Amino acid sequence: MIRGGSGVVGIVSNTPITHVINNHMIREYDDRKDKVSNMNGTDRVNIKPGLQVSIILKKDQVSGKITEGIVKDILTKSLTHPHGIKVRLESGQVGRVKEIII
Repeated sequence: MIRGGSGVVGIVSNTPITHVINNHMIREYDDRKDKVSNMNGTDRVNIKPGLQVSIILKKDQVSGKITEGIVKDILTKSLTHPHGIKVRLESGQVGRVKEIII
């Protein structure tokens, strides 16, 4: 795993191993071929409608329960947010992006 200045750079393969470092979920991969930058959801530029993401709902912040879905709307107006960009999923659920699912 390689760490970048604005986030984490992960490695793509077929076998993910998920870690939590500084409240950011990070996936490492076994065959380390292709690089993907900033897999966490702290930069607005990386979040687009139609993207599959993992979010934490407000009610699940204490437990850390993850909800997955497809981004419908981006609600955070700033370029970055340290706890993740707030989005509305197609299901109507609202939460902060913890991981972009590839």
